[in-house]
Amino acid sequence: MAQIRINRAKQKLAAGQVVSTVTGPGLDTDLIDLLGPVGFDAIWLEAEHGPVDYGDIPDLTRACDLWGMTSIVRVNRNEPGVIYRTLDLGAQAIVVPHVNTADEARAVVAAAKFHPVGQRGIFTSRQGYGVDDFTAAANAQSLVVVLIEDIAAVNNLAEILAVEHIDVFYVAPGDLGQSLGYVDRTHPEVLQTVERALETIVQAGRIAGTLVTEQTVAGYLKMGVRFTSTGWTTWMESGARGFLAQVAAAAI
Repeated sequence: MAQIRINRAKQKLAAGQVVSTVTGPGLDTDLIDLLGPVGFDAIWLEAEHGPVDYGDIPDLTRACDLWGMTSIVRVNRNEPGVIYRTLDLGAQAIVVPHVNTADEARAVVAAAKFHPVGQRGIFTSRQGYGVDDFTAAANAQSLVVVLIEDIAAVNNLAEILAVEHIDVFYVAPGDLGQSLGYVDRTHPEVLQTVERALETIVQAGRIAGTLVTEQTVAGYLKMGVRFTSTGWTTWMESGARGFLAQVAAAAI
């Protein structure tokens, strides 16, 4: 009998370790294969703001499977069919945006988990072919991430954090800043609000996540963040600018 694929990110979080995730536009199967041997734990596939659609998810998640990386899909809304269809197509984790109340958090769990935890629609799914007792195995391996990205969520955070079966509470600075009246995610009030939310999550004994860069990751890890995501395009831009600078310097 086949065994369900181990969810690397969930396994590391359960062991008290830090999870590193790559996100950004254009994460196709070739780029996932390129990133595979580098050592990242997970790939964040963008189905809210990016082009990832249902027809793309099976092959993108298969590419993650080949390298043992957790496939994480951010869906575009908190609806049962959207959430469980994404998991059915092979995603090992889902990220749900704009979770602002405990009831909304419970709705995420209900859609992502089978009975007795939730009411996910019964279907074997690509990850479950040949797996004995798939529903229990899927409940154990699926990773659930909710986005804290509105000031309403920050104000309701204590109640949201009391909801069980959510693995990561991810504080997203972009939309959170917008809800505070700023489109600049680096505005001091935005940064202070992000840090306050992360501190609340960590103090509650739950797992905090957020967006990081090479410059900010050490600080956030010191705060207790254990789920990190970073965009790959900044590395490409930095490398490209450095190369062109070398060309310009040598051509003088």
